[in-house]
Amino acid sequence: METTAKYRTLIEECQSESRRYVDTERDGAVATVTLNNPARYNSLTPVLCYQLHQTLRELIADLDIRVIILTGTDPAFCAGGDMELIARADEFARSDDDGAATIWRWIRYQFGGVARLLSQSDTHIIAALNGPAAGVGLSFAFACDHLLASERAELVMAFGKIGLAPEVGCNWHLTRTLGYHKAMELFISGERVSAAEALRLGLINRTVPHEELLAEARAWADKVCRLPESVSAMAKTQMRKVADMSWEQAITMEEFAEPICFTTAAHREAVQRMLKNA
Repeated sequence: METTAKYRTLIEECQSESRRYVDTERDGAVATVTLNNPARYNSLTPVLCYQLHQTLRELIADLDIRVIILTGTDPAFCAGGDMELIARADEFARSDDDGAATIWRWIRYQFGGVARLLSQSDTHIIAALNGPAAGVGLSFAFACDHLLASERAELVMAFGKIGLAPEVGCNWHLTRTLGYHKAMELFISGERVSAAEALRLGLINRTVPHEELLAEARAWADKVCRLPESVSAMAKTQMRKVADMSWEQAITMEEFAEPICFTTAAHREAVQRMLKNA
């Protein structure tokens, strides 16, 4: 990957930081990843974002981990891009021979890198929204496979208020879930969408009392783990792709995937159990 001096400097700054802003707890096949900079509402400083990217890469590469729960330290899930980094973007554009390409690299390889890991890996990712999710933090939540929200959670379309367009997959998710007109309404208004309203709109899967959030996330993770690993992985890959396929393309992909399932021991054993109980 081609790099510029300032992008390389940003990465080196992140690598030299000894304090951890992303905590990881492993419990069997489930890992809980917690954004941990509550004083800044877990905003995506360069260091926190870089550590999150590296943590996710490590966990997704671990064949023993089937589910990742992504959450934040109260009071927020993630406040989005850190204001100091956003301010530095102007500095990069004005002083660097590479102009806006420095911040483009950061958005593509770090912000976009995290979103791609969440959405394109075979690992099932649960977003446990313990508080407000704003900007790119909201985009990261949307990139997950299952969204649980505490009653304290809010979805915040903060892009327009700081002179930015929605990014990191947010447009894609909102327009497919809500349609163009409602998605544009949320962007223009910049309103804070409560957990209850987000559930009504179909933007999240479920709301739960705040103190039950992680227990509910773990219960869902256990449901995933009870399925054969190949089935949950193939289902995620298929469902992520069919949104942009024609019906004929989608059914053709399914026709190739299903015979693979028939060859697994998990399928054969499940069929035998059902026959015995018939």
